[in-house]
Amino acid sequence: KFDVGCKCGTQVILCNLPVRFDTYKGCSHGCKYCFAQKKQNIAKIQRDETVEALRSFIEGKRGRETAWCDWNIPIHWGGMSDPFQPIEKNIRASYECLKLLAETKYPFVGSTKGKLVVDPEYLDLLAQCNCVVQVSMVCSKYDPLEPGTPPYEERLKIVEKLAGRVQRVIVRVQPYMPEVFKDVMANIPRLADAGVYGVVVEGMKFYKAKKGMVKIGGDHCYPLNVLRPHFEAIRAECHRHGLKFYAGENRLRAMGDSMTCCGIDGLEGFKGNDYNLCMLLNGKNPEPTELMKQVGTGGCFQSLNQVAGINKKINNQSFYGLMQEELSSKTDYYRRMFGLDE
Repeated sequence: KFDVGCKCGTQVILCNLPVRFDTYKGCSHGCKYCFAQKKQNIAKIQRDETVEALRSFIEGKRGRETAWCDWNIPIHWGGMSDPFQPIEKNIRASYECLKLLAETKYPFVGSTKGKLVVDPEYLDLLAQCNCVVQVSMVCSKYDPLEPGTPPYEERLKIVEKLAGRVQRVIVRVQPYMPEVFKDVMANIPRLADAGVYGVVVEGMKFYKAKKGMVKIGGDHCYPLNVLRPHFEAIRAECHRHGLKFYAGENRLRAMGDSMTCCGIDGLEGFKGNDYNLCMLLNGKNPEPTELMKQVGTGGCFQSLNQVAGINKKINNQSFYGLMQEELSSKTDYYRRMFGLDE
């Protein structure tokens, strides 16, 4: 297989856009809640995947983790590190990738909190791309939790500059805590005025047990009876102001205007992967592609099963077979993960 930069790991069971691309490892935002800190020292920033690897993927070359995908699936750019953090101004790895994405018009969803995204030379290239841009911004009360980012009010101005220059701007109200419900509700009309297309909301997850939380997989999460009424109210307010609402919370995904929570629904050329456990367990009856049924297309499942002998098993199975086996062998676990037994 080719050494392509785009990765696909554990997200493949729950996300319709599980193929991610990162130009950097590490991040200077220093957000107190960042999940990436759990796996690495994010203060140490270095280059990650290259423009050459991105070109290979765009040209249809697939690696072990993406062997199941034979169409132009949109890439999620910025899955583990912000592509437009301050160091980019010097290194310009993301700028080189933007030039390629503008040239090829390959679909992607970019995630950022950085103001560089509206720097004129970057914004001009983004305007030539086929992209949706997500800006993470909960409310001003989060500013102390995000010391390396532009404050909320500055991000609101960033969103205004982006709107109309890219296909869509999505605001990620992530990670959401019930304490800021009133702040989030008050900001919805402001987001609509700024030209935002939709809002995606996901609850905060904690690594350590906290009173009143429920354990879902390796995380401690707010119970559904806490989150659901908040999500319902936020959804109603979004709709009242002409915004789409998406639930990034796995247990409440079906509440959203689309089960693909990144905001690509209905966009021409933005076809995600519906064949995952979230869709199956929510009764959507997705069909695997013919390629997914071929032996050797399930390399991405290795990250879900770090056990002896897994390589041989994966090499003798298909993406479809491994997805079905994952569901049948851990049905109770996944029903809980997707909020069907809470």
